[in-house]
Amino acid sequence: MKQQICSSAFLFLCFLFLFLSVEAQTCSPSGNIRGKKPPPGKCNTENDSDCCKDGKWYTTYKCSPPVSSHTKATLTLNSFEPGGDGGAPSECDNQYHSDDEPVVALSSGWFNHKQRCLKYITIHGNGKSVRAKVVDECDSTMGCDSDHDYQPPCDNNIVDASKAVWKALGVPSSDWGGMDIYWSDDDTCNPGGKIRGKNPPPGQCNQENDSDCCKDGKWYTTYKCSPPVSSHTKATLTLNSFAAGGDGGAPSECDNQYHSDDEPVVALSTGWFNHKKRCLKYINIYGNGKSVRAKVVDECDSTMGCDSDHDYQPPCPNNIVDASKAVWKALGVPESDWGDMDIYWSDTD
Repeated sequence: MKQQICSSAFLFLCFLFLFLSVEAQTCSPSGNIRGKKPPPGKCNTENDSDCCKDGKWYTTYKCSPPVSSHTKATLTLNSFEPGGDGGAPSECDNQYHSDDEPVVALSSGWFNHKQRCLKYITIHGNGKSVRAKVVDECDSTMGCDSDHDYQPPCDNNIVDASKAVWKALGVPSSDWGGMDIYWSDDDTCNPGGKIRGKNPPPGQCNQENDSDCCKDGKWYTTYKCSPPVSSHTKATLTLNSFAAGGDGGAPSECDNQYHSDDEPVVALSTGWFNHKKRCLKYINIYGNGKSVRAKVVDECDSTMGCDSDHDYQPPCPNNIVDASKAVWKALGVPESDWGDMDIYWSDTD
């Protein structure tokens, strides 16, 4: 594997530190809404839930603090059952969930437009930990209306949890309601399976940019997931041509178009591609002491490979940002070192 040049390492670390320091301070309130007194019997106060107060101003947020391996939060209590203070069925699956199931709702910024839907997080508190599924949003952007059970907007640092979560953390029921915790995206991304390679037909595997071709009888690991996305997601940058006739093969999945080598575009591993949810969105890539903004146009398939649809190349690893030449140029990497490099990336705001 090609390695990042040593002289750039210190500059990159400094840049990353500054980036994270700035980002940590960029979750400001987005506005305020004025409360109105709920109609009689229209605000469920189970689990000490608040009801909006007439004339009181409530702060709203479109963001949450940055996610890391130990994201600080406040754990609150919620019932996701029918008739519970959670209100309507959960947003992720349109289902209710038993109080005995370890499930949570996350503040809007962390919920991230459903991108954590039905994924798991690990919650650390009271000297213990529990794994819980994200099923709903704790809305930080709106409140005090029928859609929100006449409750105020959620704070931007909330993990709103079922009774099962509190029980798993060993908290006495008399203390349920609010507790400082840490949480992290569950980093369990186990292989999804294996496929056996076959030699490509003559001339049917494009080896431009040192692309691999499947080998007969070799077993290749597949993945349906990728590592958790954060404000500094570690990845391997690889080289691809999205131009007609390039080793990218068919037109890009997001727009059914080819893209010039001079355009900063990328393909992401299947888990990060996330069923096209990042299609035509931009990500920031940090490497070699520099950064570049690139558009997601394609998937680097981690689930399948070694067939005509994949140019007879193996499945993609689950941590790949497969980038055009324009991305490598923008990062200032000498052409002789193009191929693969450790980077960090993040979603743009």
